Amino acid sequence: MATSTPLLASSALGQAASTLLGVIEAIGGFIAILLIVFFIAGRVTGRLQKPLAILITLGPALLLVVIGLVIPAIETINLSFKNQQFLGQLDTKYVGFKNYTYAFGDSYTQHTILRTLLWLLIVPALSVGVGLLASLLMDRMTHTGLPKTLIFLPTAISFVGAAVIWSYVYNYVDPRNPQTGLLSEVAIKLGWHNPPNWLITAPLNTFLEMVIMIWIQAGFAMVVLGAALKSIPDEVIESARLDGAEGFKLFRTIQIPMIRNTLIVVITTVMITTLKVFDIVFTINNGNFSTDVLARQMYADMFVTSQVSRGAALAVIIFVCVIPIMYFNIRQLRSEREIR
Repeated sequence: MATSTPLLASSALGQAASTLLGVIEAIGGFIAILLIVFFIAGRVTGRLQKPLAILITLGPALLLVVIGLVIPAIETINLSFKNQQFLGQLDTKYVGFKNYTYAFGDSYTQHTILRTLLWLLIVPALSVGVGLLASLLMDRMTHTGLPKTLIFLPTAISFVGAAVIWSYVYNYVDPRNPQTGLLSEVAIKLGWHNPPNWLITAPLNTFLEMVIMIWIQAGFAMVVLGAALKSIPDEVIESARLDGAEGFKLFRTIQIPMIRNTLIVVITTVMITTLKVFDIVFTINNGNFSTDVLARQMYADMFVTSQVSRGAALAVIIFVCVIPIMYFNIRQLRSEREIR
């Protein structure tokens, strides 16, 4: 036993040294390739100079897009039309739209899709609403450093970390015993003597998971919308006030129209993040107790229940839903730049 410990330590040290050497070699090779490319580019003159410069600047980015996005997307779409059950399976055949038919015909998946749509309706609206309200309040305060930090801080926390934090808030203990969950303790103090087990009570548990996402995204919305409100010229605000626009009227007729494009960009950005939500649902309940969403079911189909092609079909559905949102987001960003 005494001799095995040094052997294990030396083996672990050898593996770490080997990994570090591999990383150094990869970085060194990448730098060497860049030096060679830039050396060749510096020697090229004439007609080839401009095309080569474009190739050097755009080539690596396009290559990474093709390798990391285009090829996997094509492979996933192709896989969704097969009957593959587990990764690496060779004897597969094409089954057409059977996986998509199953996705939209299966009762469990139908509820998952509806639940995902519910996330898309509620989370972006409340995240942007809370962020906008916070930015308006900050605009009227003199010392905003601490409250802005407290509201924005959850944005820096990972989804898994946030889910773990809120799982303690939602923790259920029998009301006859001392409470460890903040929500149950507050409910009992307010007179609710027998609160439910929050995380297994549907559909309440789904809305409680949404609160976690709203808590994370509200800070992002506050910062972006706050910057947009600050960019409104003071002359416009003063003119509106001289015309009698105050309070909600000023907000509705002047501020909202002037930050409309930014508002749409923030909403669509939060929608894309919400559509891909996985970590929170997986960490809190692993999709059990009627809390599943498309991203979590996709993961389960591909890596847990050995239904790879069905999982690929769900991935394609998510991808198709994201595309129009991203397109609309890009159009709004371009229109905002043209206005500026």
